Amino acid sequence: QVQLVESGGGLVQAGNSLRLSCAASGFTFSSYAMGWFRQAPGKDRELVAHITMGGSVTYYAMSVKGRFTISRDNAKNAVYLQMNSLKPEDTAVYYCTAGSRTGTDYSPNYWGQGTQVTVSS
Repeated sequence: QVQLVESGGGLVQAGNSLRLSCAASGFTFSSYAMGWFRQAPGKDRELVAHITMGGSVTYYAMSVKGRFTISRDNAKNAVYLQMNSLKPEDTAVYYCTAGSRTGTDYSPNYWGQGTQVTVSS
């Protein structure tokens, strides 16, 4: 069955970095666009970034643009989110997703269980 397993979350001080990883299995990874969402307590889920099947095109939410980088390794069935210059407002549960992309629109089909990122001030 489809599995998306996130890792790399944790507690970090503002200004520091974290790298999230997502290991995918149970589907043809290279045939799916991949994306990261996040949800903070009391807030709506937010699309953070997504990347095309081949990895050549990426999209970022304005709130993270210039600080976060999404990448993928199709040989390893993995997608990553490098998060630099973290801010307390980046605190959220981060979810790895697999889906489809049309232009800048992204629709997730599969979700991971999420990993907590907490940024202290």
